[in-house]
Amino acid sequence: MRLFIAFAITLIASQAVFAFELKPYKDKLFAYPPVLETSDGGDFLRVAYDKQRDIYDRDSVPLRRVKDQYITPGLSFSRRVRSYDSPNGTQKYFTIGKRRNARVTVIYLYGKGGNRRQGVNDRTFGGNFNRLQVLMRDNDGVLVTPDYTDFKKRGTADIASLINEYRRRSPKTFLIVACGSMGGGVCWRLANSPATSNKIDGMFLLGSHWSNDFLDSLVVRERGKEIPLYFGHGSLDTVFQPRTQLDFFRRIKSINPGYPARFVMFETGKHGTPIRMVDWRREINWMLSAK
Repeated sequence: MRLFIAFAITLIASQAVFAFELKPYKDKLFAYPPVLETSDGGDFLRVAYDKQRDIYDRDSVPLRRVKDQYITPGLSFSRRVRSYDSPNGTQKYFTIGKRRNARVTVIYLYGKGGNRRQGVNDRTFGGNFNRLQVLMRDNDGVLVTPDYTDFKKRGTADIASLINEYRRRSPKTFLIVACGSMGGGVCWRLANSPATSNKIDGMFLLGSHWSNDFLDSLVVRERGKEIPLYFGHGSLDTVFQPRTQLDFFRRIKSINPGYPARFVMFETGKHGTPIRMVDWRREINWMLSAK
């Protein structure tokens, strides 16, 4: 009888973890535009991005200051500046949310020209980072936006140290790394490394690039530890070619048809469009359900 009760408690606990999802927050304002095309069993969407609607009608100062209805004010009182140690020295980062035992951890890595402030800037990118902060704070999660050395091996070592630190603080957390543009270089090195890939539960590539090494990894080729991948790309991106990124996504699907990967193409969008337009709640909840 005791054994049965213990089993039932374990089952209920596991179901509770599986059933966890982020609560709604301004969902209508941040939902994707109308869908123009769907394929790959619904894992690929082409959506109707519109510069007039999604920038000029959304921002009071285009690209610099979103209108008030898109944000929750006062988050600066909840944010903290902290530091972490890595093989390259001490780096600073912002954090908002639970310091320990977080249910979800999101580490956002900026691209070229960025810094730790990008991921906590409330007013730029259409208020999308403000929404991400609220989603983490109000769902027992934590958002971490660090500085790091570069987009290559040294920067990867920095973020690997940060991941280890947050794994110690929250052993049961669902840990996501979200990479903008050239930050994807760090994302892919982490995913391709046996030492770090098993510590990552989801990955965002926002206007970023691809990794042929990932196609050859056991993560893709063997059923086991699979990292759910979200690709967001603008169809007019001139930094990283959208066709090459889409081909990469479909190569993953051809190797492993059941691999948890999604691709959203923002029609007429440019390089920074996915950071502005990604529906954080929709995609994080998908990652939570895919595990």
